[in-house]
Amino acid sequence: MNRTHLLSLVTGIFMLLGPASQAQRIAFVNTRYILDKMPEYGSAQKELDRFSKQWQEEIDERHIQIKRMRDAYNAEAILLTEEMKRSRLDEVDRREREAQDLQKKRFGPKGDLFKKREELIKPIQDRVYDAVKEVAGTSYVAVFDLGGQASNLLFASEKYDKSDSVLRKLGIRPGKEGEADGPKGKDDEEFGEPMEDPPKDDGTKPTAPTDRKGGSVEQKPK
Repeated sequence: MNRTHLLSLVTGIFMLLGPASQAQRIAFVNTRYILDKMPEYGSAQKELDRFSKQWQEEIDERHIQIKRMRDAYNAEAILLTEEMKRSRLDEVDRREREAQDLQKKRFGPKGDLFKKREELIKPIQDRVYDAVKEVAGTSYVAVFDLGGQASNLLFASEKYDKSDSVLRKLGIRPGKEGEADGPKGKDDEEFGEPMEDPPKDDGTKPTAPTDRKGGSVEQKPK
């Protein structure tokens, strides 16, 4: 979803809510940050990588054999009859088709890697989704995800980030290695804050958001 569509969505939600929207709050989570903190996700990812490597090696071996067959044919072609040449080339073509079919079977859109990812990763993602719903409760207009390749928010302040709350809901201590868990208390109960005011009519922009380390987040143009 791009910035314009997101703004239209949020504006439409608040128009539908009317005066009641004043009591509503929004928040965001970073699912990539949450997943990286979950030991079972790391284990599942390693298992997925193991299958991917094994299958790629299987395909690479097929291509090595095909290259050997082609090299042997090129070296011996002058000694072969036309019928023998056709037979050898047909065999090479057959092996190449088999290698292509195997590539598609292993790494195609609905191939073995896709199925294995569904088996190993999706249940963990579902747990995160359920935890987000529990943390958000029924008092919030929306919870946006910053964990994708592109942010789904116009801007965000760190005080809206409830990723650590979701980790606690999953029973995981969110502090970094060797770092004590910071005080959350009331913040865990009051999920999110009132929505920031939109840019003023004179064109001035709201204060730039900060990332998790306190640095300024670059604003993308519409």
